[in-house]
Amino acid sequence: MTSAAMLPRLRRVFDRSLRTFLEDDLENILNGVSERNLCQRLSMPMERLAHDAGFLEYRADVEYNRANDGRLKTIAGENFETVTITCDLILHSRGRVADPDNLIAIEMKRRSHPAAEKHKDRVRLIALTREPYEGVWPADGRVDPAHVGNYRLGYFVEIDERRRSLLVDEYVRGEVLRTEQLNF
Repeated sequence: MTSAAMLPRLRRVFDRSLRTFLEDDLENILNGVSERNLCQRLSMPMERLAHDAGFLEYRADVEYNRANDGRLKTIAGENFETVTITCDLILHSRGRVADPDNLIAIEMKRRSHPAAEKHKDRVRLIALTREPYEGVWPADGRVDPAHVGNYRLGYFVEIDERRRSLLVDEYVRGEVLRTEQLNF
């Protein structure tokens, strides 16, 4: 399946997962439960809906990072800054499917977090959604960026529990393709 044909299916998986998450976990969101917990709760419908959509070899993992001699994997971004690969939530094949291995990368932050933290997450999504070798290099010179990036979609989800809304930025090929606000 081509990447272009895959994007609408992956968007539906994400959108339906997010709606299910908002319905099932509203209490956790409003009570300020940790992002790690919220991502885990989002991963549950995401994996099920991915399987329903035919992505049977893929798993939703929170803060996943294949060990690299005990070090976190990193890549160098466009300006040669080091970008850690560990993302809040990813949908990937854990290396079982060569192309595409990586489907969706998600970063989640509460509105109250410092702007610098949100910026780092956005830089990570830019790097992770770029095509292999398109301005992305292994920071250690050994890890092939094709195996830590090239996510088809990336999402930055900002939670504002006070306003009962989410701001969702969608990344494709290293750029924000769309932004939407959802109320809950």
